Amino acid sequence: MMPVRRLIGSIARGVLLCLLMELTCAAAPAIERITLNFKNVGIRVVAQAVGVMTHTNFIIDPHVQGRVTLFSNAPIDKGAVYAAFLSMLQVQGYAALPTGAFIKIVPATEASRLPGYALVPSTPVDAWATVVVTLKQVSPAQLIPFLRPLLSSEAQLIDVPASNSLILSDRAGTVHRALDLIQQLDHRTEPPDVVPVKYASASAVAQMISTLLQGSSSGQAGVKLIADPRSNTILLTGDPAARRHLHTLIAQLDTPTTAAGTQVIYLHYAQAKDITTQLKAYAKSLGQSAIVGTGVGTSIVESASIIPDARTNALIVTAPPRVQQRLRSVIAKLDVPLPQVLIRTIEAELSNSRSAQLGVTWVTDKAGLALTDFSDTGPGIVDLAESAAGGTGISGIAIPQGLSLVFGKINGRNGYTGLVNALAGDADTDVLSTPNIVALDNQEADIKVAEQIPFVTGQYTNTGGGGSTAINPFQTVQRQDVGLELKITPEVNSDNTVSLKVDVEISALSGSSIGGQPVTDSRVIKTQVLARSGEIIVLGTLLSDNLIENAQQVPIVGSIPLLGNLFKYRSTTDTNDNLVLFIQPTILRNPQDSEDYARTHYDETRNLERAHPGGVNLMPGEPRPVLQPWPQAPPETPVPATPTHSPPGAPLPPAKPPLLLQARAL
Repeated sequence: MMPVRRLIGSIARGVLLCLLMELTCAAAPAIERITLNFKNVGIRVVAQAVGVMTHTNFIIDPHVQGRVTLFSNAPIDKGAVYAAFLSMLQVQGYAALPTGAFIKIVPATEASRLPGYALVPSTPVDAWATVVVTLKQVSPAQLIPFLRPLLSSEAQLIDVPASNSLILSDRAGTVHRALDLIQQLDHRTEPPDVVPVKYASASAVAQMISTLLQGSSSGQAGVKLIADPRSNTILLTGDPAARRHLHTLIAQLDTPTTAAGTQVIYLHYAQAKDITTQLKAYAKSLGQSAIVGTGVGTSIVESASIIPDARTNALIVTAPPRVQQRLRSVIAKLDVPLPQVLIRTIEAELSNSRSAQLGVTWVTDKAGLALTDFSDTGPGIVDLAESAAGGTGISGIAIPQGLSLVFGKINGRNGYTGLVNALAGDADTDVLSTPNIVALDNQEADIKVAEQIPFVTGQYTNTGGGGSTAINPFQTVQRQDVGLELKITPEVNSDNTVSLKVDVEISALSGSSIGGQPVTDSRVIKTQVLARSGEIIVLGTLLSDNLIENAQQVPIVGSIPLLGNLFKYRSTTDTNDNLVLFIQPTILRNPQDSEDYARTHYDETRNLERAHPGGVNLMPGEPRPVLQPWPQAPPETPVPATPTHSPPGAPLPPAKPPLLLQARAL
């Protein structure tokens, strides 16, 4: 029995040893190679597992959330596990960044602000890396347009002009590809050839050669031509040998000519007669600076003839081709639509006047005649007494305004009479006018709202021979405008501001007269201001406060308290004037702005007409004239390249739209 037990124990120990050896053999590879199998697992759990597998410590940003799937069909080593983990983070929009003994997991948008991995050949392609690239031949601004489309949306590409460097922050694989591209582009290229064209048009020559080279299989097809109309030159880039061939071709095409052609140039916006003088001066300067050699020892100066045609708003230009080309270029820049400026003005005038008069005049015949009278008080007690003595009553006396109270009685030598005059006045004036006007840029606009008041400047009477009969009497009258006149010249600036040259004159009748002639009050403002489009500014203000106190009294007696008021005449006038002038310029840069302004005022006028429905008084059945609704704008068509005025033989333009004012049936 004992041998059998020993045999069984030996066999068991052998089997156990083999099992331990198999487990050891199987566990040893598991430490070096790992099979991944994460399906819809939280990203934080995956990070924790990868940290255990790769012996890496992670710090996870609170914003890192979500569930991921990560698996491998075969066992992989620890390096591949970490690389797969970085790729998984890249797909989810996160990045891993080293920080000492830890790895930070943050959103990719924040990665460019933190230090990344050192860029070495063994750096995983999805690791975040930041490099500084110093350029040698080209500037960073030249490379950024080519590099930006190749980088990820979270990448950072910063230009450092001071050191001619680029700071690039992105995934390591993308950074390696960008560095290869920078190395290929950072080399010196030959500068382009600048070929001056003396006689022909550079644009026409370049277009002709480009058309010739299209579809060419030779090396010249890779040459690029760019014409500069300003300097009348052609820029050539490409193979040096092909450039030399094109130099010869350009020289053959750029031949002098003295033949002057005639062209008719139609204008769309500018007036032909307004720009002719400037164009003639420019053509003269071209002729003086360009001498065409004839090859026989003589020279001909290029000249031009420019004739404006007001009927068709066109220019008849006779000049050599070179001069015509220059003139066309200048005309194209001058014949542009000018912006319009809507100018709103507000004149607000507030006036308040208060007055008071109080006085007493006396007359008595007791112990002789005594009386009091004061100047500028209207008819006094003496006038009333004389009128009563003459039996005419008060019919011939201009009774003053206010209260005129007569008391007392004259009876022989024992009578007295007094006259009390009292008047209080209070007047308020509120004048508001809002003239609006639309003006072209740099064009003066004038609006006048006034009345013509006649002023007598002289008179003449021719008497007859006997001197008793006047014949042929006449007067000379000059009419003067009284009201508001506004002259404005706007100048539109590039920064959406308007310079305004303003001349405003406001005149009105003062209500008084001198020598029978009316007196006018005038306020004039001449200034130049700068305002933003739509801004309201104050051009000027007039604030006045006039207080006039007048007192007349009898000496000594008039100074007695209380009793002295019976021997005084007092008047007080207090006038307050407040005149303010506002202005608001608004730039109308396109037809839509002009239409909106016109439609607003059109609708306001139509609403005022519709506010008075019904027929015409005393004319039953007669309709009131009323504006029709604002017409719908026709579909916008592109501006043709043909001139504004069609040449002879062209089809007639479409008929004009119907009138907006509704016609009444006759």
